[in-house]
Amino acid sequence: MNAPAQHLTVLLREAVEALAIKPAGVYVDATFGRGGHSRAILERLGPAGRLLAVDRDPRAIEAAAAIGDTRLQVAHRPFGELAEAVRDAGFGSVDGVLMDIGVSSPQLDEGERGFSFRFDAPLDMRMDTTQGETAAEWLARADEREITQVVRDYGEERFAFQIAKKIVAARRERPVATTGQLAALVREAVRTREPGQDPATRTFQALRIHINQELAQLALALPQAVDLLNPGGRLVVISFHSLEDRIVKRFMRDEADPAASLPKNLPLTAAQLPPARLRVAGKPVKAGDAEVAANPRARSAVMRVAEKC
Repeated sequence: MNAPAQHLTVLLREAVEALAIKPAGVYVDATFGRGGHSRAILERLGPAGRLLAVDRDPRAIEAAAAIGDTRLQVAHRPFGELAEAVRDAGFGSVDGVLMDIGVSSPQLDEGERGFSFRFDAPLDMRMDTTQGETAAEWLARADEREITQVVRDYGEERFAFQIAKKIVAARRERPVATTGQLAALVREAVRTREPGQDPATRTFQALRIHINQELAQLALALPQAVDLLNPGGRLVVISFHSLEDRIVKRFMRDEADPAASLPKNLPLTAAQLPPARLRVAGKPVKAGDAEVAANPRARSAVMRVAEKC
């Protein structure tokens, strides 16, 4: 087992400030990770404040339970089950929801989790290791068309067909069971390399997103968050690649301007349109140069904020 890596929380100050925390408010950290955001929220809460930490990763839940703060409740769930988690915690509504989407640094840096090609380890990739299909199990049963679609759609990989063909051919000889095997196959299939990026990067991203249904979870969680927010409550979302950010951007736009999602020239009056549920608060926020220098993974982070009407 690899030694635990230090986790650097991205956009820590910016995200917590965006929540506009009330000392007696109720908040949800929907993606606890290793708790950088949650600890900062607790520092701003008064004795009557409450925080619910949600995560699907058992190791994240262990880290949350170790905080030992009576104002903190912990829920072992995917954030697509946000409403159920809040209900089970006994909260009727909340004053803020924070989502820090995607894989966390410990998941990448703990080689045995199978998220990274930097280590040769079992090809797992599950965020919740207590249930579900591993990446190796899915690759053993998926056909060439399915693999192509996942790698193309979730990895935005132009050599998806070649990668899928290589995987299917290789598994006839032996199962593709480790990160090292998969990375080697992808490197053989990808004919051109992007400067500074390993050819396996996009494929590993695609499989991780698929195995954990990350985009589907995000699409489920966003409307639940709005339903849960009190008027004036804040929704803060940090995403790390364009697929996630596109979902967040469109959701906030449509909730702030219901007409935006309707066909143009539809004969509806303003009174017939559904009311706006959100106000977009400010422009998207990215990590500054100093944060990116200290934590290169912050380079792709985009934070969007909206307020409940």
